[in-house]
Amino acid sequence: MQYTRFELARIIGARGLQISMGAPILMKVPEGMIDPIDIALREFDQGLLPITVKRGRAG
Repeated sequence: MQYTRFELARIIGARGLQISMGAPILMKVPEGMIDPIDIALREFDQGLLPITVKRGRAG
């Protein structure tokens, strides 16, 4: 599935917040990588994110 830039920003932001609040990280983190957004991006690139997008009609 392809995501819009807005969906991608929401997914990465939500996952970054989860990580910063102590959620388990779903991959092995390279040494020195501590930014939750970088970790979320890497999880997304590897297809590990447990977040889906539900599209529907507005209104």
